[in-house]
Amino acid sequence: MDQINKGWFSEISEFWPGNSFSLQVEQVLHHEKTQYQDILVFKSKTFGNVLVLDGVIQATERDEFAYQEMIAHPALFAHPNPKKVLVVGGGDGGVLREVVKHDCVESVTLCEIDKGVIDASRKYLPNMAVGFDHPKVTLFIGDGLEFMRQRKGEFDVIITDSSDPIGPAQGLFERAYYELLKEALAEGGILCSQAESLWLHLDTVKGLTTFCKELFPVVEYAYTSIPSYPGGSIGLLICSKSNTSCKSPIRQVSSEILEKMQYYNEQVHKASFVLPQFASKQLNL
Repeated sequence: MDQINKGWFSEISEFWPGNSFSLQVEQVLHHEKTQYQDILVFKSKTFGNVLVLDGVIQATERDEFAYQEMIAHPALFAHPNPKKVLVVGGGDGGVLREVVKHDCVESVTLCEIDKGVIDASRKYLPNMAVGFDHPKVTLFIGDGLEFMRQRKGEFDVIITDSSDPIGPAQGLFERAYYELLKEALAEGGILCSQAESLWLHLDTVKGLTTFCKELFPVVEYAYTSIPSYPGGSIGLLICSKSNTSCKSPIRQVSSEILEKMQYYNEQVHKASFVLPQFASKQLNL
């Protein structure tokens, strides 16, 4: 709430010093401090309802699809037959909404540590939270790391929809977490994780890709345009236990599923992996 001043919310964080994104606030809809974080939901003038965790925007109704579709579909379409999917984080339900668009998916489990995020999203972000209501979905309220320690070779695709590496999500950007991911993936499994901005966090991305290259035969980086995220884009780290690149769909992107999309298509899938030269040189991808 301290970040609302004179009717404007400004996203200020130590993780992007000297930068701020602001939205005009029409109404504060919800505010609470849970055991894990500060949750704020407000109605903005131009981006619809906005979910904020610890002062950082997680989703807005206007542009959330650009993130939800891209963190889900490139990995899912790069897998020949994804039946079991795990989502770590993603308490707004948006990733679930996208995963269940794939008929081949038989089950999807979501691990969210903070039930307050789920409750707030159900009430104020219903177009995203619809994902919780699908019969293929199972919820686990708790620590995703502890959950995966009990799973070995179980999931075809794992998606980490995390906040930034400060606060409760810090452990999701460390080598030990990716070692757990590797163990929890089935043979030929694919993971996709939120991997920060090329413009603001290239050193963080470099660190992720460096240790992932020691763990996985295929490590690739894509990104998507999303106006409400720091720097206007967000990265996606995609790793595979097989030797096959994820840069193109290997299953047909049917007209039926395309009708459900607002951002993703086959051309966007391929283009999202084309990095600007400064990033390509730094990441060696």
